Amino acid sequence: MTSNCPRKTTLLSVASAVLLLATAAFAQDPPLPNTPAPKTGQAPPKQNQPPPKQDQPPAAKEKGQTPIRITTRTVVVPVTVKDRNGNLVADLQRDEFRIFEDSVEQNITGFRSEAVPLSIVVLISNDLKQKDADQVEPSLRAIVGGMSTNDEAYIGRFDQYFHEGTGFVKDQDKLITQLKRTQLSTEPSAPPQGDPFNGPVLNGGAIPVPNAPSTSDPGVRAIKGQSTTALDDAVYGAATVLQSRPGRASRKIILLISDGQNGPKVNTHSYAEVRAELLKQEISVYSVATGSAYFERKFSRLVSYARDTGGDVYFGAKQNSFSDFYSKIAEEARNQYTLYFEPQGDSKVDYHPIEVRVRREGLNVLAREGYYGGTYAVVPPK
Repeated sequence: MTSNCPRKTTLLSVASAVLLLATAAFAQDPPLPNTPAPKTGQAPPKQNQPPPKQDQPPAAKEKGQTPIRITTRTVVVPVTVKDRNGNLVADLQRDEFRIFEDSVEQNITGFRSEAVPLSIVVLISNDLKQKDADQVEPSLRAIVGGMSTNDEAYIGRFDQYFHEGTGFVKDQDKLITQLKRTQLSTEPSAPPQGDPFNGPVLNGGAIPVPNAPSTSDPGVRAIKGQSTTALDDAVYGAATVLQSRPGRASRKIILLISDGQNGPKVNTHSYAEVRAELLKQEISVYSVATGSAYFERKFSRLVSYARDTGGDVYFGAKQNSFSDFYSKIAEEARNQYTLYFEPQGDSKVDYHPIEVRVRREGLNVLAREGYYGGTYAVVPPK
């Protein structure tokens, strides 16, 4: 009997350490939602009570820390509602929303309508037609006009490769400087040095890599007549960048500026794979299509990414229209309704289709069309 005591002590110590880390990971309560009206005969509830206990989403692994594996149960669904004229509808109440999973209505356990800060990856095509590049490039600095002081933005470009930026920026003066220096090219660049998602940039273009494969080689450039732009890989790269942003403290979005061109031979990530990553991280894509995209590729990847993730798509043909879109997108993303529900069905790591409806007639509802349940890694605080 005496020989088993050290082992028990060790097991208790391990269990205590895991409990302390789990407690630290969930120490911060989620944003406070509004509460429904009390039933007749009941005392009125206190205002701004927290929603049911919810698990935190995935976070990037930090050096020297071991992530804790947790199983998500509460599903968070940001929702945009517009009227017939495309204007935001901001006066809806909790009991006007309905959520269905696999055609079965779910109980909404939490609701909020407060504005939230944004973490934005501005993802700009570096392979536009010249006339489109001439319209997009001078409009980029207007992105700052739609941002609040609590928002942060990251500037990335893509063509045949995803070219990372220098990091997230909150200082709006610094962000304007970055956007002014962003120069778009109409020719595919050499691959970034090191790997497809990391490399140096010089004067708006990637630094040429010695002995890099020619863009005319088979397997590197798409067959004649097809695009060499790796849009799917770029969106995946942007999602990877957003992994470092803190949980649900902000809303994570990708502002995708593109003509919709997407080469089937140059992407290493499939659409299904990219969509899964976006939904797991609760990232919404807002697409801004250039003029040529509106006429030539109306039902492109731009529409698909926006529709599946609960974002939106805007089609532009003039420089001033792009500037207007940036402000509308920031306002739309920041002022979404947020619905919480706990699915009653299987919580395995697979895709569950959902649908959000409102009881008020004549409104257009934008929300992601599904989610992935399951187990994710959360890095505890030091």
